[in-house]
Amino acid sequence: MILSNVQIHNALDAGDIVISPEPLPRLPSLQQPKSPYDTTAVNLHLSRALAVSSTSSPFAFDLRKPGLPNLLNKVYQHHEMDPEGGYSLAPNRFVLGSTNEAVTLPIKPNRPVYAARVEGRSSFARCGLLVHFTAPTIHAGFSGTITLEIMNFGQHDIQLFPGIAIAQLIFERVEGTPRRNDSQFHGQTTPAGTS
Repeated sequence: MILSNVQIHNALDAGDIVISPEPLPRLPSLQQPKSPYDTTAVNLHLSRALAVSSTSSPFAFDLRKPGLPNLLNKVYQHHEMDPEGGYSLAPNRFVLGSTNEAVTLPIKPNRPVYAARVEGRSSFARCGLLVHFTAPTIHAGFSGTITLEIMNFGQHDIQLFPGIAIAQLIFERVEGTPRRNDSQFHGQTTPAGTS
C-alpha cells in the first residue's frame, strides 16, 4: 500500500517516519504556492556534497570484498557544489550525490513500519537525468541521508545545484514487524556511504 500525502503527514506527526529537515510547506498557500508533497510522494533536495569519480587512474571494483563505503571514499573525490555555480554534469558522466534530508524509518514495537522508494522526477528525466540505477529501496529500519546515483544520459550538460528538488520518496507500509538487518550504509551522511 502506497501512502497518500495525508498518510505521510500522519506518519511524520506520529514519528513513524522522520525526515530531517522536513520538507515544507505541507500544503500550498498564497505565500508558498508550491508544496513538496505530491499526492503520493514527497520531494527531496540535493545536498552540496558530490562524490566524483577520478578518471586518471584505472581501477576495478571487486564487489565480493567487504568495506565498500571506505573503498568508495578512496576512489571518489569529495566535491562541494558552489550554490551559485553548481556543478555541470557532462553527457555520459556519473557522480554520487545525496539528499539534503536525512530519512529514518524506525522499527518500533506495536507501531506501523514503513519502507520507501526513491525515484527520479519526470521533468528531470526528460532532460536525460537519472538519479538512481537499481537501488530505489529504502528499507525499514534505515536511517541516514539517501545516496543518489546520478547519471546524464542526455546529449547536453545538465547543471546541478544544491537545494534543487531532485528526487521523490514514495512510502509503503510493511506488513508485520521485520527483524533489524542494518546495511553497511546505515547512518550514512556522505554520498559514498560513510558517516
